[in-house]
Parts: sequence; structure tokens; C-alpha cells
Amino acid sequence: MEMHVTLHDVAKLAGVSTKTVSRVVNNQGELSVATRERVQAAIEQLGYRPNILARSLVNRRTNTLAVVAWGIDYYGPSQTVVGIENRSDDLGYSLLLNLRTRPDETKMDHVLDTLVDRRVDGIIWAVPEVGDNRAWISPDRLQQLPPIVFLSARPRDGLMSVSVDNGCGAILATQHLIEQGRRRIAQIAGPMRWWESRERLSGWETTLREHGLTPSPDLVVEGDWSAASGAQAMQTLLTRVPDIDAVFVASDQMAMGALGVLHQAGRNIPGDVALVGFDNIPESAFYWPPLTTVFQQLIDVGSLAVQKLHEWIESQRKEETGFAPQATVLMPQLIVRQSSAS
Repeated sequence: MEMHVTLHDVAKLAGVSTKTVSRVVNNQGELSVATRERVQAAIEQLGYRPNILARSLVNRRTNTLAVVAWGIDYYGPSQTVVGIENRSDDLGYSLLLNLRTRPDETKMDHVLDTLVDRRVDGIIWAVPEVGDNRAWISPDRLQQLPPIVFLSARPRDGLMSVSVDNGCGAILATQHLIEQGRRRIAQIAGPMRWWESRERLSGWETTLREHGLTPSPDLVVEGDWSAASGAQAMQTLLTRVPDIDAVFVASDQMAMGALGVLHQAGRNIPGDVALVGFDNIPESAFYWPPLTTVFQQLIDVGSLAVQKLHEWIESQRKEETGFAPQATVLMPQLIVRQSSAS
């Protein structure tokens, strides 16, 4: 029954024109309170539902945001997508999800052309910056696209981006370890092709130097974000630098593997070796010992990205000229637990 109710049916029952019904549905025009109430009563009685496709043609917008993402089976990216979905729903947007199988994919023209053909109102680029996978960005290419917000990306002039200050997170972690009296502080880093990994490495190096400590290459082992790589990296560190007294691990998953190796080696945590992770995954509070970690608040990253994109879309709709894309950087928080503090 609901699928066949039209504006004409509502207009006939309410005793008004179809144009008047359209104005009520789209909240347009000057109408009396009595007329609006009469039309609304007819809508409710008949169970009328607006034709979203027709409305999009009239308004020249689809109320759809595209999300180009990778890795939503991992904790961090999935949290970001949760934030995107929550805020999109609040603002009345539908989502078109485009999942990529590789984060280092560089040829994106086919993806972008498809999104333009779908007439999406805006794009959230949630694939992390890896290698040269941002090489496609140019002023000319961006002019051909709807508004686009980049996540997990190095801030650039003229681009809208929302990211976490990974360098600050590493500084918080390393500073905390130094305050605990640690002096031989190693790092299990993420893959160096990732911008976030390089930022975390840089924050660790900077903090050590500021305190008169040497960030020797022997103190760094690269992982791939997995627990297995964290275990392997920890074993390498114990062999290479057996007197380390602390490790900053660039992800909680890798920290889980590192903890297992330390236990097997008979190292007391935090007495012999203090450990700090990065991400604050829910399980980190239940590691043994519970893991000190850096909280990124990735749900907020996703939510803010939608909000910024919405403001940009609205400024274009209103033909405002003062809107300028900007980078937004969120500050992380250190969560101190037993793995680093006695």
C-alpha cells in the first residue's frame, strides 16, 4: 500500500494542490500552520513516503557520502568507520562503502570515476597513507571531484584532512618511559612505508634526543602491525640489545606478541622491561600485565570527518565563497596501566 501512495493522493485527501504537498514534504515555502497540519495528517493517514530518487533530482544532491576504506576487519579502521556511520546517520546521509584490498594501491581513477558517476555528495578517503598512494592527488583532479576529506594522511595545504597527531602520541609514550627512569628504550615500529609509522618513529627519536639519549638504529625493529611480527621483533631486540629496559610498541597488536616473548624469556614486566603500546584496543586492558597505551579516539576522527565534509557540502550548496579546506589534527591520550608503572 505504501509504495503506491503519491503526492497526488495526499493532495486529494488534504484538499490542496500537489505543489503544496511538495512544499510541506521539503519544508519549503510560506504556508499556514493549519495547511501544514492538514497535509501532515493526510501523509500520516495514507502512509506516504517521499521518493528519495525524485527528491535528489530536484535538489541536485543524493544525500550519499562515499567512504573509500581499507582494513575494516582491523580494530583501528573499523572504529573510524563506526564514527563515520554514526555521524552520517545523524545528518541524514546514506553511505556508499568502497573497500580496497591493498592500502598501497596507486591507480585510483576507476574508483573516483565510479563515485562521480554515482553522484555522491562527498567522499571520505579512509585508506591510510602508504608509499605513494596519494600520488593521484592534484589540483586539477580534485576540481573534478565532489568535496573530499582524507583520513590517516599527512596534512597538506589546500586539502581537507582529519588525523591523529601520531608524533605526539609517540612523544607521550617515550616521555612516560623516561619519567619511569628508563634509559635503554627500544621501539617496535610499524611498516615504514606508512606515514603513521614514520611519525611514531620520529616522535620517539625526538624525545630521546631531547633527554640526552641516543636513538640507535639497533634499538628499532620494524613490524607489520601483527602480533606475530611483534613477537619476532621482540626476540630480535633481546638478542641484539639484551640490556633494554623499555619498549615503545607502535601498535597494541604487536605489543601482545612482544609481551609473550618477554614472559617466555623470564623478563619481569615492568620491573625488567617496561612496555607501552599504541591504539588502546579493548583487549589491551586485559593483557598481563594490563598494557599502557596511546588512545587515538578514532571514532571521533570518523565523526569529525563527516561533520567537516557536511559543512563543505552545505557551503557549496549555499554558494558561499569563504570556505577553505583545512587540516584538523586531534591530540591522543596516554592511558597508563601496569605494563609501564609499578
